[in-house]
Amino acid sequence: MTQRETIAAIATATVPQQGSVSIVRLSGMDVVEVAKTLFHAPGNQKWDSHRILYGYVRHPQTKATVDEALLMLMLAPRSYTREDVVEFHCHGGMMAVQQVLNLCLEQGARLAEPGEFTLRAFLNGRLDLTQAESVADLVGARSPQAAQTALAGIQGKLARSIRELRTTCLDILAEVEARIDFEDDLPPLDEGWVKDQMAGVLETVQQMLATADQGELLRTGLKVAIVGRPNVGKSSLLNAWSRSDRAIVTDLPGTTRDVVESQLVVGGIPIQVLDTAGIRDTGDRVEQIGVERSRTAAQSADLILFTLDAQVGWTEEDATIYDQIFENPDDSTADDAMLQRPLIWVLNKIDLASSFDSSGGSISKDMADQDPGDQKMRYAAPTYPTANAPTPQLEETVQNLKSKIQNPNAPIVKMAAVLNQGINDLEQAILDEVNVGNLMASNMDMAINQRQAATLTRAKLALENVQGTIHDQLPLDFWTIDLRSAIQALGEITGDDVTESVLDRIFSRFCIGK
Repeated sequence: MTQRETIAAIATATVPQQGSVSIVRLSGMDVVEVAKTLFHAPGNQKWDSHRILYGYVRHPQTKATVDEALLMLMLAPRSYTREDVVEFHCHGGMMAVQQVLNLCLEQGARLAEPGEFTLRAFLNGRLDLTQAESVADLVGARSPQAAQTALAGIQGKLARSIRELRTTCLDILAEVEARIDFEDDLPPLDEGWVKDQMAGVLETVQQMLATADQGELLRTGLKVAIVGRPNVGKSSLLNAWSRSDRAIVTDLPGTTRDVVESQLVVGGIPIQVLDTAGIRDTGDRVEQIGVERSRTAAQSADLILFTLDAQVGWTEEDATIYDQIFENPDDSTADDAMLQRPLIWVLNKIDLASSFDSSGGSISKDMADQDPGDQKMRYAAPTYPTANAPTPQLEETVQNLKSKIQNPNAPIVKMAAVLNQGINDLEQAILDEVNVGNLMASNMDMAINQRQAATLTRAKLALENVQGTIHDQLPLDFWTIDLRSAIQALGEITGDDVTESVLDRIFSRFCIGK
Protein backbone atom coordinates (compact mmCIF):
# COMPACT_ATOMS: atom_id res chain seq x y z
CA MET A 1 0.00 0.00 0.00
CA THR A 2 1.23 3.45 -0.90
CA GLN A 3 -0.34 6.75 0.07
CA ARG A 4 0.31 8.10 -3.43
CA GLU A 5 -2.41 5.84 -4.85
CA THR A 6 -5.94 7.15 -5.25
CA ILE A 7 -8.39 4.98 -3.35
CA ALA A 8 -12.17 4.72 -3.65
CA ALA A 9 -14.98 3.01 -1.75
CA ILE A 10 -18.66 3.24 -0.94
CA ALA A 11 -18.74 5.17 2.34
CA THR A 12 -22.37 4.51 3.29
CA ALA A 13 -24.24 1.35 4.24
CA THR A 14 -24.64 -1.02 1.30
CA VAL A 15 -27.91 -2.64 2.38
CA PRO A 16 -30.46 -2.20 -0.42
CA GLN A 17 -33.02 0.53 0.33
CA GLN A 18 -31.05 1.54 3.43
CA GLY A 19 -31.34 5.26 2.72
CA SER A 20 -32.07 7.88 0.12
CA VAL A 21 -28.40 8.84 -0.41
CA SER A 22 -25.28 6.75 -0.99
CA ILE A 23 -21.74 8.14 -1.07
CA VAL A 24 -18.65 7.13 -3.03
CA ARG A 25 -15.51 8.54 -1.40
CA LEU A 26 -12.10 8.99 -3.07
CA SER A 27 -8.80 10.13 -1.58
CA GLY A 28 -5.41 10.66 -3.19
CA MET A 29 -3.46 12.64 -5.74
CA ASP A 30 -5.72 12.08 -8.76
CA VAL A 31 -9.21 12.56 -7.31
CA VAL A 32 -9.86 15.88 -9.08
CA GLU A 33 -8.87 14.41 -12.43
CA VAL A 34 -11.12 11.38 -11.86
CA ALA A 35 -14.01 13.60 -10.79
CA LYS A 36 -13.72 15.93 -13.79
CA THR A 37 -13.66 12.93 -16.12
CA LEU A 38 -16.89 11.51 -14.71
CA PHE A 39 -18.88 14.47 -13.40
CA HIS A 40 -20.66 17.03 -15.57
CA ALA A 41 -21.58 20.21 -13.66
CA PRO A 42 -23.87 22.37 -15.85
CA GLY A 43 -23.60 26.15 -15.84
CA ASN A 44 -20.69 28.09 -14.41
CA GLN A 45 -20.22 26.15 -11.16
CA LYS A 46 -16.74 26.58 -9.71
CA TRP A 47 -14.59 23.60 -8.80
CA ASP A 48 -13.41 25.17 -5.55
CA SER A 49 -12.54 23.34 -2.35
CA HIS A 50 -15.36 22.83 0.13
CA ARG A 51 -18.09 23.57 -2.37
CA ILE A 52 -20.93 21.30 -3.44
CA LEU A 53 -21.53 20.92 -7.17
CA TYR A 54 -24.75 19.69 -8.76
CA GLY A 55 -24.69 17.63 -11.92
CA TYR A 56 -24.58 14.22 -13.57
CA VAL A 57 -22.21 11.26 -13.45
CA ARG A 58 -21.60 10.18 -17.04
CA HIS A 59 -19.76 7.31 -18.64
CA PRO A 60 -16.59 8.86 -20.15
CA GLN A 61 -16.88 6.88 -23.42
CA THR A 62 -20.59 6.48 -24.09
CA LYS A 63 -21.61 9.74 -22.36
CA ALA A 64 -24.57 7.84 -20.91
CA THR A 65 -25.86 9.34 -17.67
CA VAL A 66 -25.32 7.00 -14.73
CA ASP A 67 -26.86 9.14 -11.98
CA GLU A 68 -27.94 12.62 -11.03
CA ALA A 69 -25.71 13.52 -8.10
CA LEU A 70 -23.95 16.06 -5.93
CA LEU A 71 -20.17 16.28 -5.79
CA MET A 72 -18.18 17.56 -2.81
CA LEU A 73 -14.54 18.56 -3.28
CA MET A 74 -12.21 18.89 -0.26
CA LEU A 75 -8.60 19.71 -1.10
CA ALA A 76 -5.64 18.90 1.16
CA PRO A 77 -4.99 19.48 3.96
CA ARG A 78 -8.57 20.41 4.91
CA SER A 79 -10.03 16.94 4.53
CA TYR A 80 -10.56 13.78 6.57
CA THR A 81 -7.36 12.18 5.26
CA ARG A 82 -5.42 15.45 4.76
CA GLU A 83 -5.25 14.45 1.09
CA ASP A 84 -7.42 15.65 -1.77
CA VAL A 85 -10.85 14.07 -1.22
CA VAL A 86 -13.89 13.87 -3.48
CA GLU A 87 -17.31 12.49 -2.59
CA PHE A 88 -20.07 11.58 -5.05
CA HIS A 89 -23.45 11.85 -3.30
CA CYS A 90 -25.63 9.51 -5.34
CA HIS A 91 -29.16 8.20 -5.07
CA GLY A 92 -29.67 5.47 -2.48
CA GLY A 93 -29.88 1.77 -3.15
CA MET A 94 -27.17 -0.34 -4.71
CA MET A 95 -27.24 0.12 -8.47
CA ALA A 96 -26.33 3.79 -8.93
CA VAL A 97 -23.61 3.91 -6.29
CA GLN A 98 -22.03 0.65 -7.47
CA GLN A 99 -21.91 1.91 -11.06
CA VAL A 100 -20.27 5.16 -9.94
CA LEU A 101 -17.69 3.22 -7.91
CA ASN A 102 -16.94 0.99 -10.91
CA LEU A 103 -16.36 4.05 -13.10
CA CYS A 104 -13.93 5.47 -10.52
CA LEU A 105 -12.00 2.19 -10.49
CA GLU A 106 -11.90 2.19 -14.30
CA GLN A 107 -10.27 5.65 -14.14
CA GLY A 108 -7.36 4.28 -12.12
CA ALA A 109 -8.52 4.46 -8.52
CA ARG A 110 -7.97 1.40 -6.33
CA LEU A 111 -10.62 -0.11 -4.07
CA ALA A 112 -9.80 1.00 -0.54
CA GLU A 113 -8.91 -1.57 2.09
CA PRO A 114 -10.87 -1.71 5.37
CA GLY A 115 -10.14 1.42 7.39
CA GLU A 116 -7.73 2.83 4.82
CA PHE A 117 -9.21 6.33 4.82
CA THR A 118 -8.80 6.52 8.60
CA LEU A 119 -5.34 4.94 8.35
CA ARG A 120 -4.30 7.73 5.99
CA ALA A 121 -5.74 10.27 8.43
CA PHE A 122 -3.51 8.71 11.10
CA LEU A 123 -0.40 8.50 8.93
CA ASN A 124 -0.88 12.11 7.82
CA GLY A 125 -1.15 13.33 11.40
CA ARG A 126 -4.81 14.30 11.49
CA LEU A 127 -5.71 11.61 14.04
CA ASP A 128 -3.69 9.71 16.60
CA LEU A 129 -4.25 6.01 17.18
CA THR A 130 -6.73 6.40 20.05
CA GLN A 131 -8.81 8.78 17.93
CA ALA A 132 -8.73 6.37 15.00
CA GLU A 133 -9.93 3.52 17.22
CA SER A 134 -12.69 5.77 18.54
CA VAL A 135 -13.87 6.36 14.97
CA ALA A 136 -14.49 2.62 14.65
CA ASP A 137 -16.18 2.59 18.06
CA LEU A 138 -18.52 5.43 17.06
CA VAL A 139 -19.46 3.71 13.80
CA GLY A 140 -20.23 0.51 15.70
CA ALA A 141 -21.87 2.12 18.76
CA ARG A 142 -25.12 0.44 19.81
CA SER A 143 -26.10 2.71 22.69
CA PRO A 144 -26.07 6.46 23.36
CA GLN A 145 -23.45 5.98 26.09
CA ALA A 146 -21.20 4.03 23.72
CA ALA A 147 -21.50 6.82 21.15
CA GLN A 148 -20.78 9.49 23.77
CA THR A 149 -17.66 7.70 24.99
CA ALA A 150 -16.42 7.13 21.43
CA LEU A 151 -16.96 10.80 20.56
CA ALA A 152 -14.91 11.84 23.61
CA GLY A 153 -12.14 9.60 22.26
CA ILE A 154 -12.33 11.22 18.82
CA GLN A 155 -12.03 14.62 20.49
CA GLY A 156 -8.75 13.46 22.03
CA LYS A 157 -9.50 13.13 25.75
CA LEU A 158 -7.72 9.79 26.16
CA ALA A 159 -4.83 10.85 23.92
CA ARG A 160 -4.23 14.00 25.96
CA SER A 161 -4.16 12.02 29.19
CA ILE A 162 -1.74 9.44 27.78
CA ARG A 163 0.57 12.11 26.37
CA GLU A 164 0.65 13.88 29.74
CA LEU A 165 1.76 10.63 31.37
CA ARG A 166 4.36 10.05 28.67
CA THR A 167 5.68 13.61 29.04
CA THR A 168 6.07 13.10 32.79
CA CYS A 169 8.01 9.89 32.20
CA LEU A 170 10.20 11.63 29.62
CA ASP A 171 10.90 14.43 32.12
CA ILE A 172 11.97 11.86 34.72
CA LEU A 173 14.15 10.07 32.17
CA ALA A 174 15.78 13.35 31.13
CA GLU A 175 16.65 14.16 34.76
CA VAL A 176 18.06 10.69 35.34
CA GLU A 177 20.14 10.63 32.16
CA ALA A 178 21.45 14.14 32.85
CA ARG A 179 22.80 12.89 36.20
CA ILE A 180 24.41 9.94 34.45
CA ASP A 181 26.10 12.07 31.75
CA PHE A 182 26.91 15.17 33.82
CA GLU A 183 27.19 13.80 37.34
CA ASP A 184 29.88 16.30 38.40
CA ASP A 185 28.14 19.37 36.98
CA LEU A 186 24.62 18.94 38.42
CA PRO A 187 23.18 18.70 41.93
CA PRO A 188 22.09 15.24 43.10
CA LEU A 189 18.83 13.91 41.71
CA ASP A 190 15.82 14.72 43.90
CA GLU A 191 14.71 11.17 44.64
CA GLY A 192 11.60 12.36 46.46
CA TRP A 193 10.48 14.28 43.36
CA VAL A 194 10.95 11.17 41.22
CA LYS A 195 8.91 9.04 43.64
CA ASP A 196 6.10 11.58 43.72
CA GLN A 197 5.99 11.82 39.93
CA MET A 198 6.00 8.03 39.57
CA ALA A 199 3.20 7.65 42.12
CA GLY A 200 1.06 10.19 40.28
CA VAL A 201 1.57 8.45 36.94
CA LEU A 202 0.76 5.04 38.41
CA GLU A 203 -2.40 6.35 40.05
CA THR A 204 -3.66 7.73 36.74
CA VAL A 205 -2.75 4.52 34.90
CA GLN A 206 -4.69 2.50 37.46
CA GLN A 207 -7.73 4.76 37.04
CA MET A 208 -7.59 4.24 33.28
CA LEU A 209 -7.29 0.47 33.65
CA ALA A 210 -10.39 0.50 35.86
CA THR A 211 -12.44 1.61 32.82
CA ALA A 212 -11.47 -1.41 30.69
CA ASP A 213 -14.41 -3.62 31.70
CA GLN A 214 -16.91 -0.84 31.11
CA GLY A 215 -15.29 -0.08 27.77
CA GLU A 216 -15.55 -3.70 26.67
CA LEU A 217 -19.24 -3.80 27.62
CA LEU A 218 -19.92 -0.57 25.72
CA ARG A 219 -18.25 -1.91 22.59
CA THR A 220 -19.39 -5.54 22.54
CA GLY A 221 -22.47 -5.48 24.75
CA LEU A 222 -24.00 -8.47 26.50
CA LYS A 223 -25.67 -11.53 25.05
CA VAL A 224 -28.52 -12.55 27.37
CA ALA A 225 -30.43 -15.82 26.88
CA ILE A 226 -33.92 -16.38 28.27
CA VAL A 227 -34.20 -20.12 28.95
CA GLY A 228 -36.60 -22.47 30.67
CA ARG A 229 -39.17 -25.15 30.05
CA PRO A 230 -42.08 -24.48 27.70
CA ASN A 231 -44.90 -22.11 28.66
CA VAL A 232 -43.22 -20.36 31.61
CA GLY A 233 -43.57 -16.95 29.94
CA LYS A 234 -40.24 -16.53 28.16
CA SER A 235 -41.77 -14.95 25.07
CA SER A 236 -44.01 -12.72 27.19
CA LEU A 237 -40.88 -11.58 29.01
CA LEU A 238 -39.14 -10.71 25.73
CA ASN A 239 -42.17 -8.81 24.43
CA ALA A 240 -42.63 -6.85 27.65
CA TRP A 241 -38.92 -6.06 27.90
CA SER A 242 -38.54 -4.99 24.27
CA ARG A 243 -41.96 -3.28 24.21
CA SER A 244 -42.83 -5.16 21.04
CA ASP A 245 -44.47 -8.34 19.78
CA ARG A 246 -41.24 -9.97 18.67
CA ALA A 247 -42.29 -13.42 19.89
CA ILE A 248 -45.59 -15.30 19.46
CA VAL A 249 -47.37 -15.85 22.77
CA THR A 250 -50.00 -18.60 23.27
CA ASP A 251 -51.06 -21.00 26.00
CA LEU A 252 -49.70 -23.89 23.95
CA PRO A 253 -46.27 -25.26 24.98
CA GLY A 254 -43.68 -25.28 22.21
CA THR A 255 -44.97 -22.21 20.37
CA THR A 256 -41.47 -20.73 20.02
CA ARG A 257 -39.57 -23.00 17.62
CA ASP A 258 -36.43 -20.95 17.03
CA VAL A 259 -34.28 -18.38 18.80
CA VAL A 260 -35.89 -14.92 18.60
CA GLU A 261 -33.53 -11.94 18.99
CA SER A 262 -34.10 -8.38 20.17
CA GLN A 263 -31.69 -5.48 20.74
CA LEU A 264 -32.03 -3.43 23.94
CA VAL A 265 -30.03 -0.93 25.97
CA VAL A 266 -29.82 -1.35 29.75
CA GLY A 267 -27.91 1.22 31.77
CA GLY A 268 -26.01 2.28 28.65
CA ILE A 269 -25.01 -1.32 27.84
CA PRO A 270 -26.14 -2.77 24.47
CA ILE A 271 -27.90 -6.08 25.09
CA GLN A 272 -28.78 -8.78 22.60
CA VAL A 273 -31.68 -10.73 24.10
CA LEU A 274 -32.27 -14.28 22.89
CA ASP A 275 -35.71 -15.79 23.52
CA THR A 276 -35.08 -19.51 23.21
CA ALA A 277 -37.48 -22.33 22.51
CA GLY A 278 -38.72 -24.13 25.60
CA ILE A 279 -36.33 -26.98 26.37
CA ARG A 280 -38.04 -30.37 26.60
CA ASP A 281 -38.03 -33.84 25.09
CA THR A 282 -40.26 -33.79 22.02
CA GLY A 283 -41.01 -35.98 19.03
CA ASP A 284 -41.56 -32.97 16.77
CA ARG A 285 -38.47 -32.78 14.53
CA VAL A 286 -38.82 -29.02 13.95
CA GLU A 287 -39.21 -28.37 17.67
CA GLN A 288 -36.21 -30.63 18.38
CA ILE A 289 -34.04 -28.41 16.17
CA GLY A 290 -35.30 -25.35 18.04
CA VAL A 291 -34.51 -26.96 21.38
CA GLU A 292 -30.96 -27.75 20.28
CA ARG A 293 -30.50 -24.16 19.13
CA SER A 294 -31.77 -23.03 22.53
CA ARG A 295 -29.10 -25.03 24.31
CA THR A 296 -26.43 -23.64 22.00
CA ALA A 297 -27.66 -20.07 22.50
CA ALA A 298 -27.71 -20.49 26.28
CA GLN A 299 -24.19 -21.87 26.36
CA SER A 300 -22.90 -18.99 24.21
CA ALA A 301 -24.61 -16.29 26.28
CA ASP A 302 -22.83 -13.94 28.68
CA LEU A 303 -25.74 -14.10 31.13
CA ILE A 304 -28.68 -16.49 31.50
CA LEU A 305 -32.20 -15.64 32.63
CA PHE A 306 -33.55 -18.97 33.86
CA THR A 307 -37.32 -18.51 33.86
CA LEU A 308 -39.60 -20.36 36.29
CA ASP A 309 -43.37 -20.46 36.73
CA ALA A 310 -44.42 -18.99 40.09
CA GLN A 311 -47.58 -21.12 40.00
CA VAL A 312 -45.61 -24.34 39.88
CA GLY A 313 -42.25 -23.57 41.45
CA TRP A 314 -39.20 -25.76 40.95
CA THR A 315 -39.74 -29.01 39.03
CA GLU A 316 -37.68 -31.99 37.98
CA GLU A 317 -37.89 -30.66 34.43
CA ASP A 318 -36.29 -27.39 35.57
CA ALA A 319 -33.50 -29.35 37.26
CA THR A 320 -32.91 -31.38 34.09
CA ILE A 321 -32.76 -28.25 31.94
CA TYR A 322 -30.30 -26.63 34.35
CA ASP A 323 -28.03 -29.68 34.16
CA GLN A 324 -28.22 -29.76 30.36
CA ILE A 325 -27.21 -26.10 30.07
CA PHE A 326 -24.52 -26.07 32.73
CA GLU A 327 -23.17 -29.53 31.82
CA ASN A 328 -24.21 -31.12 35.11
CA PRO A 329 -22.70 -29.01 37.92
CA ASP A 330 -22.67 -32.06 40.22
CA ASP A 331 -20.04 -33.55 37.92
CA SER A 332 -16.45 -32.63 38.88
CA THR A 333 -15.51 -32.59 35.19
CA ALA A 334 -18.03 -29.84 34.37
CA ASP A 335 -16.88 -26.76 32.50
CA ASP A 336 -15.76 -24.27 35.18
CA ALA A 337 -16.29 -21.31 32.85
CA MET A 338 -19.90 -22.33 32.26
CA LEU A 339 -20.51 -22.81 35.98
CA GLN A 340 -19.23 -19.29 36.64
CA ARG A 341 -21.49 -17.73 34.02
CA PRO A 342 -23.82 -15.12 35.54
CA LEU A 343 -27.30 -16.49 36.17
CA ILE A 344 -30.52 -14.78 37.26
CA TRP A 345 -33.59 -16.73 38.31
CA VAL A 346 -36.74 -15.10 36.90
CA LEU A 347 -39.83 -16.10 38.87
CA ASN A 348 -42.52 -15.23 36.34
CA LYS A 349 -46.34 -15.23 36.52
CA ILE A 350 -46.44 -13.93 40.09
CA ASP A 351 -49.82 -12.41 39.27
CA LEU A 352 -51.14 -15.98 39.24
CA ALA A 353 -49.18 -17.14 42.28
CA SER A 354 -52.18 -17.16 44.63
CA SER A 355 -53.09 -20.54 43.16
CA PHE A 356 -49.64 -22.09 43.30
CA ASP A 357 -48.60 -25.16 45.24
CA SER A 358 -46.95 -23.59 48.30
CA SER A 359 -44.55 -26.50 48.54
CA GLY A 360 -42.72 -24.98 45.59
CA GLY A 361 -43.59 -27.72 43.14
CA SER A 362 -42.42 -31.28 42.79
CA ILE A 363 -38.70 -31.92 42.91
CA SER A 364 -36.48 -34.94 42.89
CA LYS A 365 -35.56 -36.59 46.17
CA ASP A 366 -31.90 -35.71 45.64
CA MET A 367 -32.78 -32.03 45.30
CA ALA A 368 -35.16 -32.08 48.28
CA ASP A 369 -32.52 -33.68 50.46
CA GLN A 370 -29.81 -31.23 49.40
CA ASP A 371 -27.63 -30.26 52.34
CA PRO A 372 -28.15 -26.54 53.16
CA GLY A 373 -24.47 -26.42 54.06
CA ASP A 374 -23.48 -27.41 50.55
CA GLN A 375 -20.86 -25.11 48.97
CA LYS A 376 -23.41 -23.89 46.40
CA MET A 377 -25.63 -22.51 49.21
CA ARG A 378 -23.10 -20.44 51.16
CA TYR A 379 -24.56 -17.10 50.09
CA ALA A 380 -28.08 -15.79 50.35
CA ALA A 381 -29.60 -14.92 46.99
CA PRO A 382 -30.66 -11.30 46.59
CA THR A 383 -34.38 -11.07 45.81
CA TYR A 384 -35.72 -8.19 43.73
CA PRO A 385 -39.28 -7.12 44.65
CA THR A 386 -41.93 -5.98 42.23
CA ALA A 387 -43.87 -2.75 42.41
CA ASN A 388 -46.80 -4.58 44.04
CA ALA A 389 -46.71 -5.67 47.66
CA PRO A 390 -45.67 -9.35 47.88
CA THR A 391 -48.23 -11.81 49.19
CA PRO A 392 -47.35 -14.26 51.98
CA GLN A 393 -47.87 -17.12 49.51
CA LEU A 394 -45.41 -15.59 47.06
CA GLU A 395 -42.78 -15.04 49.73
CA GLU A 396 -43.24 -18.65 50.81
CA THR A 397 -42.61 -19.77 47.24
CA VAL A 398 -39.45 -17.66 47.04
CA GLN A 399 -38.13 -19.16 50.27
CA ASN A 400 -38.92 -22.67 49.03
CA LEU A 401 -37.12 -21.97 45.78
CA LYS A 402 -34.04 -20.70 47.59
CA SER A 403 -33.81 -23.99 49.46
CA LYS A 404 -34.33 -26.22 46.42
CA ILE A 405 -33.00 -24.63 43.23
CA GLN A 406 -29.55 -25.32 41.93
CA ASN A 407 -27.21 -22.33 42.28
CA PRO A 408 -29.35 -20.66 44.99
CA ASN A 409 -26.81 -17.86 45.43
CA ALA A 410 -27.95 -16.40 42.09
CA PRO A 411 -30.40 -13.48 42.38
CA ILE A 412 -34.14 -14.03 42.08
CA VAL A 413 -36.31 -11.51 40.22
CA LYS A 414 -40.10 -11.69 40.67
CA MET A 415 -42.08 -10.72 37.57
CA ALA A 416 -45.46 -10.65 35.91
CA ALA A 417 -44.33 -10.18 32.32
CA VAL A 418 -47.83 -9.94 30.80
CA LEU A 419 -48.51 -7.01 33.17
CA ASN A 420 -45.09 -5.41 32.57
CA GLN A 421 -44.26 -5.87 36.25
CA GLY A 422 -40.64 -6.40 37.32
CA ILE A 423 -38.81 -5.08 34.22
CA ASN A 424 -36.93 -2.42 36.20
CA ASP A 425 -35.97 -4.99 38.83
CA LEU A 426 -34.69 -7.32 36.12
CA GLU A 427 -32.56 -4.59 34.57
CA GLN A 428 -31.10 -3.65 37.95
CA ALA A 429 -30.28 -7.30 38.64
CA ILE A 430 -28.43 -7.51 35.31
CA LEU A 431 -26.40 -4.39 36.09
CA ASP A 432 -25.55 -5.82 39.52
CA GLU A 433 -24.46 -9.13 37.99
CA VAL A 434 -22.06 -7.56 35.46
CA ASN A 435 -20.81 -5.29 38.26
CA VAL A 436 -20.32 -2.10 36.27
CA GLY A 437 -23.19 0.05 37.53
CA ASN A 438 -25.36 2.25 35.37
CA LEU A 439 -23.07 3.60 32.66
CA MET A 440 -25.69 6.12 31.56
CA ALA A 441 -25.63 7.71 35.02
CA SER A 442 -21.83 7.72 35.27
CA ASN A 443 -21.24 10.27 32.46
CA MET A 444 -18.18 8.21 31.54
CA ASP A 445 -16.14 9.93 28.83
CA MET A 446 -13.15 7.59 28.83
CA ALA A 447 -13.16 3.82 28.43
CA ILE A 448 -10.05 2.06 27.17
CA ASN A 449 -10.23 -0.96 24.87
CA GLN A 450 -8.47 -4.32 25.20
CA ARG A 451 -5.40 -3.27 23.21
CA GLN A 452 -4.99 -0.11 25.22
CA ALA A 453 -5.51 -1.99 28.49
CA ALA A 454 -2.85 -4.57 27.61
CA THR A 455 -0.36 -1.86 26.67
CA LEU A 456 -1.17 0.22 29.77
CA THR A 457 -0.60 -2.88 31.89
CA ARG A 458 2.88 -3.20 30.36
CA ALA A 459 3.55 0.44 31.20
CA LYS A 460 2.28 -0.09 34.76
CA LEU A 461 4.58 -3.09 35.31
CA ALA A 462 7.56 -1.16 33.95
CA LEU A 463 6.85 1.79 36.26
CA GLU A 464 6.48 -0.53 39.24
CA ASN A 465 9.87 -2.01 38.31
CA VAL A 466 11.33 1.50 38.40
CA GLN A 467 9.91 1.96 41.89
CA GLY A 468 11.53 -1.32 42.92
CA THR A 469 14.84 -0.23 41.42
CA ILE A 470 14.71 3.03 43.39
CA HIS A 471 13.80 1.18 46.58
CA ASP A 472 16.73 -1.23 46.12
CA GLN A 473 19.13 1.73 45.61
CA LEU A 474 20.38 0.38 42.28
CA PRO A 475 22.50 2.65 40.02
CA LEU A 476 20.73 5.23 37.85
CA ASP A 477 21.50 3.25 34.69
CA PHE A 478 19.03 0.61 35.87
CA TRP A 479 16.31 3.22 36.29
CA THR A 480 16.42 4.12 32.61
CA ILE A 481 15.73 0.58 31.35
CA ASP A 482 12.19 0.33 32.69
CA LEU A 483 11.51 4.04 32.18
CA ARG A 484 12.17 3.58 28.47
CA SER A 485 9.87 0.53 28.41
CA ALA A 486 7.07 2.54 30.01
CA ILE A 487 7.57 5.43 27.57
CA GLN A 488 7.49 3.04 24.62
CA ALA A 489 4.29 1.37 25.85
CA LEU A 490 2.55 4.71 26.33
CA GLY A 491 3.68 5.75 22.84
CA GLU A 492 2.11 2.60 21.37
CA ILE A 493 -1.28 3.64 22.71
CA THR A 494 -1.32 6.98 20.87
CA GLY A 495 0.65 5.73 17.87
CA ASP A 496 3.77 7.81 18.60
CA ASP A 497 5.71 4.54 18.79
CA VAL A 498 3.88 1.72 17.02
CA THR A 499 4.70 -1.15 14.66
CA GLU A 500 3.10 -1.86 11.30
CA SER A 501 1.66 -5.16 12.57
CA VAL A 502 -0.22 -3.31 15.30
CA LEU A 503 -1.63 -0.89 12.73
CA ASP A 504 -2.73 -3.77 10.50
CA ARG A 505 -4.54 -5.40 13.41
CA ILE A 506 -6.32 -2.19 14.42
CA PHE A 507 -7.47 -1.01 11.00
CA SER A 508 -8.52 -4.45 9.76
CA ARG A 509 -11.63 -4.22 11.95
CA PHE A 510 -12.84 -1.05 10.21
CA CYS A 511 -15.48 -1.13 7.50
CA ILE A 512 -14.46 -0.39 3.91
CA GLY A 513 -15.07 3.27 3.16
CA LYS A 514 -14.09 4.62 6.57
